[in-house]
Amino acid sequence: MTTIALEAPSVAPTSGTCCAPLVREAADPAAAADLARSFKALGDPTRVRLLSIVAAREGGEACVCDLIEPVGLSQPTVSHHLKILVDAGLLAREQRGKWAYYSVVPGSLDRLGALLSEAAR
Repeated sequence: MTTIALEAPSVAPTSGTCCAPLVREAADPAAAADLARSFKALGDPTRVRLLSIVAAREGGEACVCDLIEPVGLSQPTVSHHLKILVDAGLLAREQRGKWAYYSVVPGSLDRLGALLSEAAR
């Protein structure tokens, strides 16, 4: 049987840090949870499409009845997706008679864009 001598692994110095320090403030837990809710809502292509359609409409709002055909889904399914976008703070809902109208929450898309831009720096 052959014996092989093993060298002791080199150990990094214990003084100092192993990583570069933060250069800006990291997201606090509440902000991270809020942001994650927004990203989770946008994790479905139908919801991204719905948000895009509402944002692109004249006047910046759309009736749920106008959103069914473009995404090719039933009214209950579209309403479910819209509720998730409202709960995430991306859309606002206003009831007018029997129809619900949706609009982009002012600043919500700018906030997401700014956070993504900041993360890329």
